[in-house]
Amino acid sequence: MTLPKSLRTVLCAAGLGILPIGCAFAAEGQPGASTPSEFIFLVQIAVLIFVGRLLGEAIQRIGQPAVMGQLLGGLLLGPSVFGALWPEAQHVIFPNDPAQKSMIDAVSQLGILLLLLLTGMETDLKLVRKVGRAAISISVAGICLPFVCGFALGEFMPAGMLPNPDQRLIASLFLGTALSISSLKIVATVVREMNFMRRNVGQVILASAVIDDTIGWIIIAITFSLASHGTIDAMSLVRSILGTAAFLAFSLTVGRRLVFSLIRWANDNLVSEVPVISVILLVMVAMALTTHLIGVHTVLGAFVAGILVGESPILTRQIDQQLRGLIMGLFMPVFFGLAGLSADLTILKNPNLLLFTAGLIAIASVGKFFGAFVGGKLGRLTGMESLALACGMNARGSTEVIVATIGLSMGVLNNDMFTMIVAMAVITTMAMPPMLRWALARLPLGKEEKERLDREEFEAKGFVPNLERILLAVDESDNGKFASRLAGLIAGARGMPTTVLHVGRETKRKETAHAESPESHLKAGAETTAATEEKIEEAKPAKVDITTKAKGTRTDDAVAAEARKGYDLLVVGVDNTISSKGGFSKEITQVASGFEGPLAIVVARGKHLEHPEDNAFKILVPVTGTDVSRRAAEVAVALARSIDVSITALYVSETTGSDGKRRVNLGSATRRYEEAVLKDFVDLSERYDTPAQTSVSVNVAPDDAIVWRARDGRFDLIVMGVNRHLGDTLFFGNVAAAVLEKSKASVLLVSGGANPGTNTNVNATGG
Repeated sequence: MTLPKSLRTVLCAAGLGILPIGCAFAAEGQPGASTPSEFIFLVQIAVLIFVGRLLGEAIQRIGQPAVMGQLLGGLLLGPSVFGALWPEAQHVIFPNDPAQKSMIDAVSQLGILLLLLLTGMETDLKLVRKVGRAAISISVAGICLPFVCGFALGEFMPAGMLPNPDQRLIASLFLGTALSISSLKIVATVVREMNFMRRNVGQVILASAVIDDTIGWIIIAITFSLASHGTIDAMSLVRSILGTAAFLAFSLTVGRRLVFSLIRWANDNLVSEVPVISVILLVMVAMALTTHLIGVHTVLGAFVAGILVGESPILTRQIDQQLRGLIMGLFMPVFFGLAGLSADLTILKNPNLLLFTAGLIAIASVGKFFGAFVGGKLGRLTGMESLALACGMNARGSTEVIVATIGLSMGVLNNDMFTMIVAMAVITTMAMPPMLRWALARLPLGKEEKERLDREEFEAKGFVPNLERILLAVDESDNGKFASRLAGLIAGARGMPTTVLHVGRETKRKETAHAESPESHLKAGAETTAATEEKIEEAKPAKVDITTKAKGTRTDDAVAAEARKGYDLLVVGVDNTISSKGGFSKEITQVASGFEGPLAIVVARGKHLEHPEDNAFKILVPVTGTDVSRRAAEVAVALARSIDVSITALYVSETTGSDGKRRVNLGSATRRYEEAVLKDFVDLSERYDTPAQTSVSVNVAPDDAIVWRARDGRFDLIVMGVNRHLGDTLFFGNVAAAVLEKSKASVLLVSGGANPGTNTNVNATGG
């Protein structure tokens, strides 16, 4: 077979990169084995990263995930290739000295935990809950069948292949376990790198692998107890099972809230660099240690920690970006490279061992494949879905390496059997991606799944779906209460944590007035949205976490200090919004000056001043096709969806020429643009199942068109997209200023960031 040119180039580069290092070591001679060498440790890290990155890059070009290249890099550097061609240099770079090996193994073990942390952060528990029955049946059936096959193989294995024929039962148990457990680490990495994480089948595969790993380590605990004591330690078994159940129950209830509180506290109170990352790592280590103490492997604790971190609504995007680079760049190539280094494939020169290894791989693959397929059918999945799952669950990876290592250290397995198990793990892992890709290519998207994936892709580019945290700057006025109500309606859909910052002159609140506080209106608005979302999605959204803070200093300084803790939107509602001379008041300007991100300034009028708790309002949103107009439309749709009302979009087709005279744009290009803008709004509203209407005003000034349409249609809330203008006072353009002056309806102005350069579009409504 002829290798692709890019792969040949990378292999040559890898060889040339290793060659000078090997020459340098060979010239110096092997250092003393009694003391571990820091130099050798750093060289090992450099070589594994270099070769793993190059092979990962090359193998991605032929359709395999990068993790396969890192595994191949380990085989290339191990005794199978590098050791066979130049054993002296290979032994110097990767010596067998236990003290030296412990240094690189420590990096690998930490890499396992970090990889599982990242995988957990990307896991959608809502989907896992939906496919729970299928995942359990797939995991149980996928373990039982290959376990029985592996156990039977061990029972009929020639005595000469066992280091101690008297312990055949233990060897059979180890062999059955090695053949039956899918590697959560490998499966999760491959599914993620192949971009199948969001597919329903990807979530089922991952959930099944989680259950596989949990059951697998319990089986290993039983086997280890039997091998150590000659009998099963019932107390250890009960502790493992009950401890795992208690750990998961606590983590997914109390632990979820505790992790969120820790992340929020670190983000809001610590001033050193990346404090949230430190808290996340401590949480990961604490949960990994907990699972270790209950007799289950530490990877389960790291994975659950990742789930809880991913569920936290604060700074999840930033956390992901900060962790991913280090994990992908350092820990993954080291971990997967060492997995490949563990195998010495030169023993397969023996025809008998080669034949036995082929049989071992066949039994493992067929048993796992049919077991998972039957489990999928029992879980009421379609034939093609069960086929894809059977292909995806056939990766063994490092889990089997760990099992084999335990058996080798206990004298239950010999070196030949260890290598055969490792070879089985590597081959099944390499076979999994093309098999899964082949199966998924024949698995059509269901209507519900396609709608979900389209919606997620659509939301990834939106404004409201990517909000994670809201800052609410309000006072005790009716306008502040109405602003709090609107903020709650926005935050309630996804349980966004919201901080209420009291600005303006402090007022002494009566004991009986607690129900009329901004916080109570915020909570009521969030509960309204949550009830609507639960009815539509049939899933209960997370509660909005509310934090109250007094400004304690000048308004602009207080807002700026709080803004540094990371907020995606500032909602402002104070009593004196408009000054007596027109324009925004000094207090509004001070609030806005302390926040560089998007603003939502609320100006309540009419019934919203008398009854800020009233949710029955009609919404009008002017649209122009610009970024800020689209942002306002998203906010308007979110509000309309939360209270289950219709929404109307207004497009003003008339503009004013440079001569001051009005002109009517009736050209075909203008009409196409008008239709495109309105169609985009209709698509947005339909995607969120919100009734929408469109309206066009021609030959009317934009501000007059907006005010007249609001009056004639009896709209009581106008949502406008605006741009900030340069200057000492807050100004959003002439159109917005005119609407604020003329309109009797409440107005919500939604702007972009403080830097005008971030959005150069000038639109008719924000002018």
